[in-house]
Amino acid sequence: MASTACFVIVSKNDIPIYEAEVGSAPKFSSLQKEDLAYQHQFILHAALDVVQDLAWTTNAIFMLLHDSRSDDGIKSFFQEVHELYIKIFLNPLYLPGSRITSSHFDTKVRALARKYL
Repeated sequence: MASTACFVIVSKNDIPIYEAEVGSAPKFSSLQKEDLAYQHQFILHAALDVVQDLAWTTNAIFMLLHDSRSDDGIKSFFQEVHELYIKIFLNPLYLPGSRITSSHFDTKVRALARKYL
């Protein structure tokens, strides 16, 4: 069964600093893919409102919209992506809160999504 997921890292001032549609979605036309991406963004932004009301004590929030049932896989995915984020964050050339444009980071996140989700 194909699984789809949308992963977002949001900075403290509500700016998405990294976004990725991950997973092995069934074949869609470009219009259907665009509609699905907008739907994922809408759901994640709505969830962000709830998360913000609960607590915001970190510099970034990691959010994953998924249809898989593997709690252990999701936990492992978040742990490894968090380690990647820390490496980016510790880079002296990275400005905290700015967009993550590293192709290495993107490739690693997508590989972890294939592995765990």
